[in-house]
Amino acid sequence: MQSTTPLSVGQRVSIPAPVAPSAGPPACVAAWTAVVRTHLPHLSKPVASVLALWSLGMVLAHSCGLTSVACTVAHLLDIKEGTARQRLREWCYAKEDKRGAHRQEWDVTPCFGPLLRWILTWWAPGERRLALAMDATTLGQRFTVLAISVVYRGCAIPVAWTVVVATEKGARTRQTASTLALAQ
Repeated sequence: MQSTTPLSVGQRVSIPAPVAPSAGPPACVAAWTAVVRTHLPHLSKPVASVLALWSLGMVLAHSCGLTSVACTVAHLLDIKEGTARQRLREWCYAKEDKRGAHRQEWDVTPCFGPLLRWILTWWAPGERRLALAMDATTLGQRFTVLAISVVYRGCAIPVAWTVVVATEKGARTRQTASTLALAQ
C-alpha cells in the first residue's frame, strides 16, 4: 500500500499511469484530498473529495476550464471524460438539480475563514503584512463576481467571494462589506 503524504504548495507531483478502478485513486489524488480535508474539516467527505479533484485538476491542467479539468481528472482516475465532467458539474448544482439520493447543497461561506488561515500557514513566522486585492468582475449584464484575494508570490488567491445581480443598485457595496466580514 502506498503512503499518502500530504502535498504542500509548490511541491511537484508525478502523475502515475491510470490504474484499475478497484485499486482506488492514485496517490496524488488521495494525498491532496487528505490536505483539503485537513484544512477544511467542516466539509463532508464527498464535498471535500470533489473540491480536491477540482483544485488538483486545475493545477495539473494549468487551466480552470471545465473541459480541461474534466479531461485531467478522467486521466487521473481512469474514467470517461463525460463521467468526470458530470461529477465536477454536479458539485456546483443546487441540491434539487443533482442526480441520485442523499445529494446535498453546500455553502462556500464557512470555507472563507479556514481558507484564509490555510494560506497564512505559508507565511514566514513573524510576518505581519498581508496584501489583499478586491475585484469586481462583471459577466455581461447578468452577474458581478465580487472577490477578495490574498496576494501571494505574484498571484491573487481568492479567499472570499459572492455573486450579485449586475444591474442591482448598491449590491456591490453591501455585498463587499458582508464578504469582508465573512472572511474574518
